[in-house]
Amino acid sequence: MAGRMVVGSAALAELVRPASAPDPAGGHRVLPVRPELTGLLPHRGLRRGSTIAVGAGQPRRGGGTSLLLALLAEASRAGSWCAVVGVPTFGAGAAAEAGIALDRLALVPHPGPEWPTVVAALIDGVDVVVAAVPATVSASVADRLAARARQRGSVLVPYGRWDGADVTLQVVRGVWEGLGPGRGRLRRREVTVSARGRGAAARPKEIKVWLPGDELTRVIPRAAGAAARTIPPRLRVVPHGGTQRGGVPA
Repeated sequence: MAGRMVVGSAALAELVRPASAPDPAGGHRVLPVRPELTGLLPHRGLRRGSTIAVGAGQPRRGGGTSLLLALLAEASRAGSWCAVVGVPTFGAGAAAEAGIALDRLALVPHPGPEWPTVVAALIDGVDVVVAAVPATVSASVADRLAARARQRGSVLVPYGRWDGADVTLQVVRGVWEGLGPGRGRLRRREVTVSARGRGAAARPKEIKVWLPGDELTRVIPRAAGAAARTIPPRLRVVPHGGTQRGGVPA
């Protein structure tokens, strides 16, 4: 069963539950994340009303989509609704493999010029809203959306540059594992994720994890990281939602 593809304002209105409706996550102020990611967040989870940005990074570095999947999985598993706006390569298959409940996932791959309206409507009734940040978004629009998330108790996750986020997570380094001399299959990626923010998150942090890895994101023991191999330049990884032969999600 695929995530719900949302087309048009009427479909969006039917999807979004009123802010006064019962909270399926039990009203907890902090939504859970996988244990290995808790050290990057000041409240050890996704605090309702906060803005947690994920930097898109350089295309050759990648890893942003896998980080988004890892960030959403535990909250979704616990009963939260999630929405992803403006990320057409976000695949339902990869989301399901990461543990995201597809019956509580809304996808708006192409919001068009109504991007602020779509994101605002989802903030009103969805627990976690991921939104790829268009280059044309003004600071005033960004401030209004962040304020709306604080008021409604949603977690806003901008994907891309977003000044003023409570925390910004970024994949800063990454190497692949699984290739032998001239042959093999890409299995997982060792990435270094940094966290920078303000207030309780002002002190920069970094962790190394496998993305993806053994169905779960895992912190890498120091000795294991030395065994990872880098992809030769001639090989290309397809930045798509599902795992493919010779490639994994970007």
